[in-house]
Amino acid sequence: MAGKEKKGNAFTNNPIVRAIGVQKVVVVLVIVLLAAFFCIKSPAFRQYATLVSIFDYSYYISFMAIGVTFCLITGGNDLSVGCGMICYGLFGGHLITKVGMPVGVGILATILLGVLIGVLNAVLVAVMDLPPFIATLGTMMITRGLGSILTGGMSVTWPAAAVEQGWFRSIFKLRTATRIIPIGFLLVLVCIFVMSIFLNKTRPGRYIIAIGSNKEATRLSGVNVVKYQSIAYIISGFFAGLAGVAYAATFQAIAPGTGAGLELDAIAGAIIGGTSMNGGVGTITGTLLGVFVMSLLKTGLPYIGLQANWQQIITGLVLILAIFIDVLKNKKTA
Repeated sequence: MAGKEKKGNAFTNNPIVRAIGVQKVVVVLVIVLLAAFFCIKSPAFRQYATLVSIFDYSYYISFMAIGVTFCLITGGNDLSVGCGMICYGLFGGHLITKVGMPVGVGILATILLGVLIGVLNAVLVAVMDLPPFIATLGTMMITRGLGSILTGGMSVTWPAAAVEQGWFRSIFKLRTATRIIPIGFLLVLVCIFVMSIFLNKTRPGRYIIAIGSNKEATRLSGVNVVKYQSIAYIISGFFAGLAGVAYAATFQAIAPGTGAGLELDAIAGAIIGGTSMNGGVGTITGTLLGVFVMSLLKTGLPYIGLQANWQQIITGLVLILAIFIDVLKNKKTA
């Protein structure tokens, strides 16, 4: 009706806020407030090295979160990305350091193994119609054990930056005479840009969103639901493989049996960024912002004296809060 007042308030009805998205604006404000809080509480946090640490953490979590976003948008999930990332990095590193393959081959093998596990997840979830939580929990356990088997239970070290085959590390960190420049963020931005276009401007992307909104209605409209749901899990596997490369470039060694819990950071980043656990809603740019919230927390909390156990508690509380907000939004729009 013409005389009906607009719902919302001055903030939510602001044209700029509406154009960017309320949740994204709120997350940006949270990032600014967190950064200000840590800077005030700890002068050491204001060092350049801290910024490098924040970016180091954000690389591999960002890649995992991009892939997980697609699964969440379909109404599913992918719990295998954390242990999977470690497994793929172990496999690629083993080929390089133990078998003698070139670094380029190791990188391709890392990503390819991620894609293969993505295909397995797609078969289990989309074709066999297993619950995504159970199916990807199973592949998470498989990849955790597979990484140890492939390397004989030994840690794997990819070539160091100083040697000839260590060139891949410069994709993420450019070392000058005086400092390290975290240029890997440029690669993250390229992936964000490409996958945002894929999700919002292409037919497969729109079908992935439609599946999460109403799977049965999408099937009845003639869309091959199995195909497009499978694409979401294969994308997740690809980015988990890419995360394995980023992890190998960031750290000196990869230890088998690790990675459990990292998938929660990726999922939390996606949910904080506005992706709904119920499916049908989500943006890749929002996911990147959510990852930066997680990265700031992981990097900043030790500077104010909170160690690993407290970090996990606070991360868990942030995840619960993000899911609670998502539930409230869904109730409001129902």
